[in-house]
Amino acid sequence: MRKSIFIFLFSGFLYVACQPEEASFTLFTIGDSTMANKKAAVYPETGWCQVLEDYLDPSVRVKNHAVNGRSTKSFLEEGRWNRVLDSLKAGDRVFIQFGHNDQKEYDTTRFTTPFGSYTANLKRFIEESEEKGAMPVLFTSIVRRKFEDHGRLIDTHGDYPVAVRKIAEEMNVPLVDLQKLTEEWIGSLGDEASRSMYVWTEPDQQYPEGRQDDTHLSETGAREVARMALKECVSQKLIPSRKIRVNNK
Repeated sequence: MRKSIFIFLFSGFLYVACQPEEASFTLFTIGDSTMANKKAAVYPETGWCQVLEDYLDPSVRVKNHAVNGRSTKSFLEEGRWNRVLDSLKAGDRVFIQFGHNDQKEYDTTRFTTPFGSYTANLKRFIEESEEKGAMPVLFTSIVRRKFEDHGRLIDTHGDYPVAVRKIAEEMNVPLVDLQKLTEEWIGSLGDEASRSMYVWTEPDQQYPEGRQDDTHLSETGAREVARMALKECVSQKLIPSRKIRVNNK
C-alpha cells in the first residue's frame, strides 16, 4: 500500500514538473504621445505604456515604440513600423493606439481619413503582425478632458474610434475600447477632480504660466489607464492573469 502511494505521488510530481512553462513574450506598443515614454523634464506628464512594466511579470518585456506627435501615416513613413516588424516573434503582442494626430487636417504629413487611409494603415499593422505570428490588439484613443457647460464630456475624436471598432469586428481582432472606458472614468470624476489625471500644474520656472493640458496624462492618470487596459486584456484572455502582478504604485 505504501509503495502504491509513493508511486502515485511520484507520478504526480513528474506530471507537474514536466508541464511547459507559460511562454514569455514581448509586448510592443505603437502609437502617439498618450502612450509614449516621457523625459523627466516634462514630469508629471506620463504615457500610459511608460508604466506598463510596473504591472507585468518580469518575464514580459515591454518595448514602447510610441512617439509624441505620430499618426499611423507618419509612423509608417518614418520607418518606425519596420523597426518593430523586424523584431516581432511568434507569441508577441502588439498594442496599437493611434488617432489623436491622424485627425489633424492642417498637417498633410500626419492627416488620414477615418475610413480611408487610417483604416488602411491599421489593417497593415494587423496583417503584418499576424504574418509574424504576433497578436495585434487595437485600442481606441483615450478621451480628451473636455467638458461642456453642463458637465458632460464632449467627444473630440469623431469617426476615428468608430473606424477602429469596425476594423476589429471585420478582421476579428481584439479591441480594448479605451475611448469608452476613459470616457466613463473621467466623466464619473467630473470637471474639477479629473484635472489631476491630466497635466495641470502650477506655474514654475520652466512653465511660468503653469500647464493646463487636457490631452496628456499625469503619472496618476497614466497608471489608472495602464491598469484599466491590462484588466481588460486579462478579461479577454489576451494576456494570462499569471503575467499580471499586483502593484499599488
